[in-house]
Amino acid sequence: MPSASTKAIYAALLGNLLVAATKFAAAALTGSSAMLSEAVHSLVDTGNEVLLLHGLRRAARPADQAHPFGHGREIYFWSFVVALCVFALGAGVSVYEGILHVLDPAPITRPAVNYVVIALALVFESASWRVAFKEFRREKGGQSFLEAARRSKDPTTFMVLFEDSAAVLGLLIALAGTVAAQLLERPVLDGVASIGIGILLALVAAFLARESKGLLIGEPAQSEVTDAICAIVAREPGIERANGLFTVHVGPRQVVAGISVDFRDDLTARQVEDIVAAVEARVRKAHPEIVSLLIKPQNAAGFEKALRPHDEGEGEG
Repeated sequence: MPSASTKAIYAALLGNLLVAATKFAAAALTGSSAMLSEAVHSLVDTGNEVLLLHGLRRAARPADQAHPFGHGREIYFWSFVVALCVFALGAGVSVYEGILHVLDPAPITRPAVNYVVIALALVFESASWRVAFKEFRREKGGQSFLEAARRSKDPTTFMVLFEDSAAVLGLLIALAGTVAAQLLERPVLDGVASIGIGILLALVAAFLARESKGLLIGEPAQSEVTDAICAIVAREPGIERANGLFTVHVGPRQVVAGISVDFRDDLTARQVEDIVAAVEARVRKAHPEIVSLLIKPQNAAGFEKALRPHDEGEGEG
């Protein structure tokens, strides 16, 4: 069951909904292209939070006959959809609107409205960002932010933070575009700012899509977990050695593991069954995220051969 906190998502949802409405009103009053891009950006982010909440709800469903390992990967699918929305809707509309304004620039009317809205939006977005930052910092430990995002198996922990970070940076770009267009009397710069916001969103979307795709395809558990499982198995009486372990995340806190084990040759079938049951109990107690542990009796030679069946087949031919 996903353990990602929904606190950051709800905070971002409320903030983006309020900010989107304010930005659309300001864009209508001032005719600012950058402000319209920011309004679309906030509207897309609002929809994204709804999709993430939907994904968390779907992922929390228990395992059933059709999905024996649960529905944890639902959150990976919806996270990928969110990344596509950021790119197609957020970045695409911003760049399109910016190009139109560059080709046919129009002066910003009532720029003071833009400044007030940007200031208020920065307050709301910063508050949402702080909530997301605290949640992510608790997850990342001593890792850097990028390393923590790449290693995280729960996309909601970094997706909301990156969206909020893009929102704050987008507001600063919109502010710079409004100030430059007014002071230099070059309204085309407002359109340039809109294009800049689109490029920013495209970069964020590309990163989020890349991380979500990796999780959706299937990523192994962190090395600390696999090493710990191998150590538990190797210490069990009656086991000569643990040949190798394969793991895959089927959800943020759901891991399926398969391990090749070399048992002592003098064991009976009943003794092997008892050892397997003991190993499973110890592993699940130490690592509750292991939803299934598959143990295959196999000697080291058989394991090595299984790793390279194609090479051996080619050599025989």
